[in-house]
Amino acid sequence: MNAARPWLPHPLLSAVLLLAWLWLNNSVHPGHIVLGSALALAIPYVTRRFWPEPIVVDRPLRVIQYVAIVGYDIVVANLQLTALILGPVARLRPAFVRVPLDLRTDFAVTLLASTVTLTPGTVSVDIEVDAAGARQLVVHVLRCLDAQAMAQSIKDRYERRLQEILEC
Repeated sequence: MNAARPWLPHPLLSAVLLLAWLWLNNSVHPGHIVLGSALALAIPYVTRRFWPEPIVVDRPLRVIQYVAIVGYDIVVANLQLTALILGPVARLRPAFVRVPLDLRTDFAVTLLASTVTLTPGTVSVDIEVDAAGARQLVVHVLRCLDAQAMAQSIKDRYERRLQEILEC
């Protein structure tokens, strides 16, 4: 086992936290680097018990593609939601959509639920488990014309890519 592993349980998370800190502060001032580094080391260390399984990213270039797709979807959904809210109320078609999950790890399911919630007009509400143990992500959609098409869109755009990234 790596000697740094107890002190640096999730190096990738630490790197992302440091970059996020510097990006959000819009500064590479030494004080921000020191404070960001301290947080980037402390947060994964303090939360290490919440990460029962190690996170393995097998295809890092797919992560960039996934982030680009999610970013694009957020921009488009913001524009659609603006038009929907400023338009007639009759255009709203709120619905709960159940998305059957093929993801096997809790982290991957959490990442999918977070992605859906980040996209304006959709909110992850619950994860249902049926008698056979199959899981479904329950999503509230502000305008849903076809529940099956919405569920398939979530599976195709997000879940399939997460399966490729995390090999789960």
